[in-house]
Amino acid sequence: MPEAVIVATARTPMGRYGGQLKDMRPDDLAAIALKEAVSRASVEPKDVDDVILGCANQAGEDNRNVARMALLLAGFPVEVPGQTVNRLCGSGMQATIAAAREIQAGAADVIVAGGVESMTRAPWVMPKPDGAYPRGPQTAYDTALGWRLVNPKMAAMYGTLQMGETAERVAQKYEVSREDQDAFALRSHQRALAAQKSGRLSEE
Repeated sequence: MPEAVIVATARTPMGRYGGQLKDMRPDDLAAIALKEAVSRASVEPKDVDDVILGCANQAGEDNRNVARMALLLAGFPVEVPGQTVNRLCGSGMQATIAAAREIQAGAADVIVAGGVESMTRAPWVMPKPDGAYPRGPQTAYDTALGWRLVNPKMAAMYGTLQMGETAERVAQKYEVSREDQDAFALRSHQRALAAQKSGRLSEE
């Protein structure tokens, strides 16, 4: 079985909600990372067998196969295919797993995998009315985070907890204290700061 290895990485900065990246479309952001990744790997775009990107939202500018749009915006040949996968918060990781499996199966030699998201640019959506000329108030949903257009059967069967609410239940179930969570978060920030100061992240 062929071995799958990561030969180069690239990413764009991570911004705040409504921050300095608010004017950047997600497909344009992904294109920057794709172009840089193949450059760092010394790979010609024409030699890429597939581009796989994870995307959890896909309600706005990242709709309709953002991987394909991004690779074309990055200047890859039209012959290079692209696919988008969705496993919510693990979408980018799932894209990498899918790439590794393709290589291990002998279906591809070179794949660019990653993820893209822009909560800031996620649109508001409204469901289509059941008939023409609807009357009465209509509901618009913010697609940046959480459930929208919920299937009532799904809500009745499993509920529609938000991610934060689910995390609280998991913490209670496995008895993870707030103190332990804070200590973990502090350690994570300390490591990130140390990496920045040491220059480990300068290439990014």
